Amino acid sequence: MDLFATALPALADAWALILQPIVLGYLVLGVVMGLAVGIFPGLGGIAGLSLLLPFMFGMEPVLGLALMIGMVAVVPTSDTFSSVLMGIPGSSASQATVLDGFPLARKGQAARALSAAFTASLFGGLVGALFLTLFIVIARPLVLAFGLPEMLMISILGLSMVAVLAGRVALKGLAAAGLGMLIGTIGIADAGGSLRMASYDFPYLTDGLQLVIVGLGIFAVPEIVSLLRQDRSIAKDASLGAGWMDGVRDWFEHKWLSIRCSLIGVLVGVIPGLGGSVVDWIAYGHAVQTTKDKSGFGKGEIRGVIGPESSNNAKEGGGLVPTLLFGIPGSGSMAIFIGAIALLGSGDIEVGPAMLRDNLDITYSIVWLLALANVVGTLLCIAVSGGIAKLTTIRFTYLAPFLFMLIAFAAFQSGQNFEDILALFAIGLIGIFLRRFDWSRPAFLIGFVLSNPVEKFSNQAFQIASFRFRKSFEEGIDYLFSPIVIVLLIVTVISVVLGLRQAKSIMAEGAVQSGSKRAPIVFLLVIMAYVVAALINANAIPDYNLTDKIVPLFIGGVTLVALLILLVQMILRPETDALFADKESAGEDADAPYGLWGTLAWFAGLIIATYFVGFILALAGFLVTFLRVRAQTPWGKTLVLAASGIALMCVMGGALNRDFPPGLLQEAATLPWPLT
Repeated sequence: MDLFATALPALADAWALILQPIVLGYLVLGVVMGLAVGIFPGLGGIAGLSLLLPFMFGMEPVLGLALMIGMVAVVPTSDTFSSVLMGIPGSSASQATVLDGFPLARKGQAARALSAAFTASLFGGLVGALFLTLFIVIARPLVLAFGLPEMLMISILGLSMVAVLAGRVALKGLAAAGLGMLIGTIGIADAGGSLRMASYDFPYLTDGLQLVIVGLGIFAVPEIVSLLRQDRSIAKDASLGAGWMDGVRDWFEHKWLSIRCSLIGVLVGVIPGLGGSVVDWIAYGHAVQTTKDKSGFGKGEIRGVIGPESSNNAKEGGGLVPTLLFGIPGSGSMAIFIGAIALLGSGDIEVGPAMLRDNLDITYSIVWLLALANVVGTLLCIAVSGGIAKLTTIRFTYLAPFLFMLIAFAAFQSGQNFEDILALFAIGLIGIFLRRFDWSRPAFLIGFVLSNPVEKFSNQAFQIASFRFRKSFEEGIDYLFSPIVIVLLIVTVISVVLGLRQAKSIMAEGAVQSGSKRAPIVFLLVIMAYVVAALINANAIPDYNLTDKIVPLFIGGVTLVALLILLVQMILRPETDALFADKESAGEDADAPYGLWGTLAWFAGLIIATYFVGFILALAGFLVTFLRVRAQTPWGKTLVLAASGIALMCVMGGALNRDFPPGLLQEAATLPWPLT
């Protein structure tokens, strides 16, 4: 009651703090930095906040918070640029936006897609701030009500979106999700420490694969390679100057969808550990399920942009609830945010109940800085959109080498290992073939994202449940099937049933024509071989580490059954069946003037050269050779563009205080930065 009594004076104090010109200046600076970080694919809020950490020591609390909130708020807005314009997820929270945003850009409707996305992002951000204001005190019982069973059900609800995004052949979507989950289990198991599909002789895989690498590999590499093969601009005859008001009208027409998805974002953001990696998929699935005509999804449906963009900004407000109330980070960026707050001023600000008690004005300053940052960020994104959107009219051959450069750098930042780039190439191959044979890439990514939370929450929940069952059967049942779990279970079942009925009309890869039987069957057999190997590997785990083997055995078993059914269907059905979809049989890929392997060899060449001489020297050679040979650019233009690319990498590496991938040359000789 004391907190409620002091809420209004604290709100007034908060506005007095944040309306100071110097505070607003720091907020705008944070927004500009967040915009720069968000534009580059794969970096996201974690990298941006890491950049700010060295400057937080002793900074005036309100100024430091303005700088950080400005960056945190705008990244989910600015990462829309790469998702819509290039088909590359700007961060884990913008993966679903690619499905319909990128097709809109290729149709010449980039301005419409961006304005709808920015409007939805602004609205979602304001909803998140409003929620945080109203529930900064009363949200505590809600957060505390979510135990392990409830968090497991939220993860399973996210996984149920596979039913919506499975594509024309539901078994393909199920198998793709199972493959993603199995790849997500690679490395040391959290529970018992068993190694799964990894070896200490090759330590890189013991830590598993990072989401940045998998997201870029599954979405970015296939799209870059496909567009490069076609040797044209992203948008054909795009009228990029028009359509801005169309996007705003689209948002207004679907405002109730935006409201619902914003609330989804807030509620998922409240739950620690889920956050941006799942919220956009749940929102996208909701957009599909609540739309009568689903034929446009995956081909440029504006509702497929509005839903995810509303939710991923709103989740920032929700994510601040456990962060501010309990000091529990709701995401990786919130974990860095907590650490940065401890560095501010004299270090006497502590997130959690003490912050609500002793620094309520600071707490509400964070809330309304978040709201202001969303407004400033949206206006800034709209202001620079014209220039950035013109990228879609540039011949893609000029963009491709720099995109390869950026995604390789982003992948390397996930673990600072050369193997990060090799993993990006390997996952990119998987993404290329999933795209080619019309296997749902979103389903694969959902499976990967949720493999860890599903395993962690299920193991912990059932361990506690088994203890309670030993005490009494009723207590165990009450623990596993709380009212919240029952509600989420009903929602999940409805989602799966409706999703399977609707999936056939959703073509995430477009209208893919059927080809011959041979190539799709060979691809299925390769997947089956990996699943069998994963099953054998999991079964070899000792029984005393039962928790480490149950989930991969169950997932692998279900996936193998789905693959076997698919194989039988492929043997029995004619070549014209949707099972044999193959982009190389008809369409843009089949008509592309350049072949797949020759195009992919350029990226492979950059990686191989990096292994021998390091990233910067390899990049210099790659850019010059690519621009001269593949793009047939004059020498003067080639040298200017190559030098600009190297300079950009050096600025980014220096600003983030990061090294570049070294090669054998760096082991043999001492070279100055950035050649080290």
